[in-house]
Amino acid sequence: MTADPTADLAVPAGLLLELRRAAARGHADHGWLDSHHSFSFGGYHDPRFMGFGALRVINEDRVLGGQGFGTHPHRDMEIVSYVIDGALAHRDTLGTGSIIRPGELQLMRAGRGIAHSEMNAHPRDPVHFLQIWILPARAGTQPGYQQQAFPPAAGLTRLASPDGAGGTLQIDQDIELWRILLEPGAEARHRLARGRAWVQVVKGVVDVNGARLFPGDGLAVTGAPGGGLGMRAPDGDDAAGPVEALVFDLR
Repeated sequence: MTADPTADLAVPAGLLLELRRAAARGHADHGWLDSHHSFSFGGYHDPRFMGFGALRVINEDRVLGGQGFGTHPHRDMEIVSYVIDGALAHRDTLGTGSIIRPGELQLMRAGRGIAHSEMNAHPRDPVHFLQIWILPARAGTQPGYQQQAFPPAAGLTRLASPDGAGGTLQIDQDIELWRILLEPGAEARHRLARGRAWVQVVKGVVDVNGARLFPGDGLAVTGAPGGGLGMRAPDGDDAAGPVEALVFDLR
């Protein structure tokens, strides 16, 4: 009999966990777009999952080659695109034209108003990405666009923060976005700066404070600031390849 691989990742006192399994998410299949909604979005409504703090939308989208979201407007939202596989072409009314690929993060500030398109940059191959919306701290700000590559690095990498310090993208909200990359058997720990977090699994299987998460799963963590997340990629018979996940540290 082997030891419980999550035994030392048990929930610290004062932390509450709520799992959001991938299969329980909302789903929309438009032919050219296959989308899973962690929170209420479009025609999918679940009063239990209207968002988590300032985190309002996490959609896992797969778009067929040559297809995408034509030009449409937004306002007063911080919109993040995280590409998992493929390439996403962005254009907006600020004059920005760019391609977002895996390992890069896009952050568009809609502010007082912006229009943009997000299209699959490849004519045949699909693009797989997360569309993330975060409510801003202020309304009516100047629209803006940021994009940056973050080279692969084991453990935790901070991608976005309120002040843009340390080479992160600057987001208009008291929130930090971290990426986790773990090989089987590796682990990482994160101390919450704001008292709660949302963990979204992109690839692989990861144990977080005793809860086993699979691709597409989300985990809401609530507690006092200073609470910790213990994350480990299973090895041995439970190994499922490298782990890629996002952690939102928020109030």
